[in-house]
Amino acid sequence: MKTSNVVALIFVLLYINASTEWPTHTVCKEDNLEIYYKSCDPQQDFAFSIDRCSDVTTHTFNIRAAIVLRHSIKELYVKVNLIINGKTVLTYSEALCEPGHSKLIFCGKKKGEHLYYEGPVTLGIKEIPQGDYTISAKLTNEDQTTVACADFTVKNYLDY
Repeated sequence: MKTSNVVALIFVLLYINASTEWPTHTVCKEDNLEIYYKSCDPQQDFAFSIDRCSDVTTHTFNIRAAIVLRHSIKELYVKVNLIINGKTVLTYSEALCEPGHSKLIFCGKKKGEHLYYEGPVTLGIKEIPQGDYTISAKLTNEDQTTVACADFTVKNYLDY
């Protein structure tokens, strides 16, 4: 390997280690609606997408999400916060996987396995609120260890 290639590789590796946060990913960007996300788990990013931005304004829409599990999932809990102007205005939490009561097909997956979901999601709301805000979502397991964590930025300019 040439010396210049080795030096370039070292600089790339140092830059990657010096990075303190994950990049912001664009979920969708259309005329009146933009959605972005960034992993808030310092050790892991994940993949997330939807078919069309306009689908989010409907009651149910299709998503794709993928991650390699760093922790097993015997139990899984979700906590979602709606944040406007830096203040949490709404909190929602729910158990998704519990012994004898699992709402998701990937409950019971082990550390190192791939978690992939493609299918419908229902928000349970009739419309996306207009404005700019953040939705913080965190999945934890039975040990309160973070399985996945993301901050979604939503910019909705639709006038219903």
